[in-house]
Amino acid sequence: MAKICAVANQKGGVGKTTTAVNLAACVAQAGRRVLLVDLDPQGNATSGLGIPKGEGEDIYDVLMNGVPLSQVLRETPVAGLTLVPSSMDLAGAEIELVGQPQREKRLRGVLENGGGDFDYVFIDCPPSLGLITLNAFAAAQGLLVPIQCEYYALEGLTQLMNTVQLVRQSINPGLGIEGVVLTMFDGRTNLSNQVAAEVKRYFREKVYPVMVPRNVRLSEAPSFGLPISTYDAGSSGAQAYQALAREFLRKNEGGAA
Repeated sequence: MAKICAVANQKGGVGKTTTAVNLAACVAQAGRRVLLVDLDPQGNATSGLGIPKGEGEDIYDVLMNGVPLSQVLRETPVAGLTLVPSSMDLAGAEIELVGQPQREKRLRGVLENGGGDFDYVFIDCPPSLGLITLNAFAAAQGLLVPIQCEYYALEGLTQLMNTVQLVRQSINPGLGIEGVVLTMFDGRTNLSNQVAAEVKRYFREKVYPVMVPRNVRLSEAPSFGLPISTYDAGSSGAQAYQALAREFLRKNEGGAA
């Protein structure tokens, strides 16, 4: 059974999709079979891997119309990395799911039935704590939280942790904090260092030692439909996500990388 990780933070602009795409790509490049589920109606993970949005069936059709997961899988520029694309249709699912039975568990059922061919599944969540994100939390064993090294870094995290606690109590007792990823780090500024220290006090050993730096190449890569490790493997952004992937694999495989 695949290890399922939801990449989530209801605060936008924290490097959530960047982390989901690039960590998934680097884990795949380390020889694992990886599925990335784009669960954000904005579809940035989809376009960031060079897949056009709105062409053919996607995660909306899987969740709402019963289309088999195997029917929407798309190959990506990275060997071993498969994508479930998204589109703006998914925005409507937030409302459509309200009256449905087992509404929080749609994605869990989909992945239990169709995720067996993968070692790891990463879910890129929308920047909200609505029903779509709850579906990700219900399906996942681990939650990866990207936090930007900026002034409002911890804003909203209490709400996120409260939601996780509620999910544990009522839907998914196995949901844990997989780790916290510090993003947009600039070691030259006091602010970045202060925020990093504050996040480490809050999350303690859950914070990954690798911090993702601000990096122009990292910002450019999605416009070329490539993860940073393919677009510019020598950049500081690529090196950070490669190191993060090694840490992730060591944590989950007991020393393997």
